[in-house]
Amino acid sequence: MVNRKEIEAAAERIEPYILKTPLIDHQFNRDSGRRILLKLELMQKSGSFKARGAFNSILSQTVPDSGVIAASGGNHGAAVAYAAQVLGHTAETFVPTISSPNKVARLQNYGAVVNQVGTEFAETLEACLRRQEETGALSVHAYDEPQTLAGQGTLAREMEKQASRAIDTVFVAVGGGGLIGGTLSWFEDQVKVIAVEPKNAATLNKALEADQPVRVPISGIAADSLGARQIGNLGFEAAKNYLHSSILVEDTDIKAAQHYLWENFRVTAEPGGAAALAPLLTEQYKPEKDETVAVVICGGNVDLNSLL
Repeated sequence: MVNRKEIEAAAERIEPYILKTPLIDHQFNRDSGRRILLKLELMQKSGSFKARGAFNSILSQTVPDSGVIAASGGNHGAAVAYAAQVLGHTAETFVPTISSPNKVARLQNYGAVVNQVGTEFAETLEACLRRQEETGALSVHAYDEPQTLAGQGTLAREMEKQASRAIDTVFVAVGGGGLIGGTLSWFEDQVKVIAVEPKNAATLNKALEADQPVRVPISGIAADSLGARQIGNLGFEAAKNYLHSSILVEDTDIKAAQHYLWENFRVTAEPGGAAALAPLLTEQYKPEKDETVAVVICGGNVDLNSLL
């Protein structure tokens, strides 16, 4: 796990390179007048929160002449490629064959060498690790290293400072555990943090049931961004210490959340980016009257045709 001091240091380190993304106070339910806060992190550099961890990881370590290398469902790879480009390093990325053409194109636009290997992230990661041993490039893990976790924790720090009132509850989508781990490491037990996962990609939920990280089958519309087959050790430890609860949602609910964000804000969230909103739309979670709820909309690298 990382601590607030490390997240503060990460925030200072990456501040010149990232955006302060909007936090919107939204009237969610007109009948009750209930409002929620939406953290539009899909507007971040490279299209997702991953830029925070990528910049912090690269800036915290010595980068060899062979550059950096990363395995990703797409968003982490884009963040690493973008950060490498900005900082003057070469980048090689490995993504699953299920990654959307939009995400692959973004990687290439950032100047990265792109390798599509395996239908699941676990296969992709294995290929990346073999290549890293050959080249000696700096490996930037998508979620299970302290530098990445501290970088992702800067989102929670930023959101807390932006909010005009104290946040009671935060909804965060979970893939490998970097964002939930960073969020929990910042808020600790001062805020109720709720993990949201697709039913067919429930890495954290199943790990909590087993009391240890376990491999789970992955499928569904959010598999390219929330498709880590096993929760990271750091994110799992943070969840064991501080997580309030875990909610599983259907793909249809995620799709409805994407449409809700488009209809209300004209923002195009990818499935994984919209997932955290789904439990509120389905009323799997009903906030108390005076409860201040924040939802992280964490990614926007979506094929526009998929929203139709």
